[in-house]
Amino acid sequence: MGSVSIRALRPDEKDLLLRATVENLNWQTERFTSKDILASPYAVYYTELLPNRGDFGFVALHEDDPVGVGWGLFLPASNPGWGFVDREIPEISLWVSDSYRRQGIGRALIHALQHGARMRDYPGLSLSVEPGNPARQLYLDEGFVDVSEDATHPVMLWRRA
Repeated sequence: MGSVSIRALRPDEKDLLLRATVENLNWQTERFTSKDILASPYAVYYTELLPNRGDFGFVALHEDDPVGVGWGLFLPASNPGWGFVDREIPEISLWVSDSYRRQGIGRALIHALQHGARMRDYPGLSLSVEPGNPARQLYLDEGFVDVSEDATHPVMLWRRA
């Protein structure tokens, strides 16, 4: 991983979360712009970290530049995210810049999120990963299991041991 450090994500880092959300949704091909995300009631909430509802996250930095981010959100059952399991489990998102992938940064961010969930006494973490996304193997390796068979947005869950 070299000179990459990890620190807590701040609520004011909306631009980073917007970049990460756009790139996550465009993992295979360009489908969405920042404007699309901000206009979508189903995607805009991935760009906001609200610690007062229990949200938390971490940023991976290389020489003070963000190269990855992992964050967990508590979205309501009335307006759930694609990876919603229940109101007690935050849905996580994970993004690593293309040029920093396959260096252990995503794994380090997942470990930070898992540790954060344990420290906050959350029962687990959930996520949605599209079919064919190579990140799926990373999630399986880190203890996530399939909990839905939604063909468009399969949901995976990690439970705290």
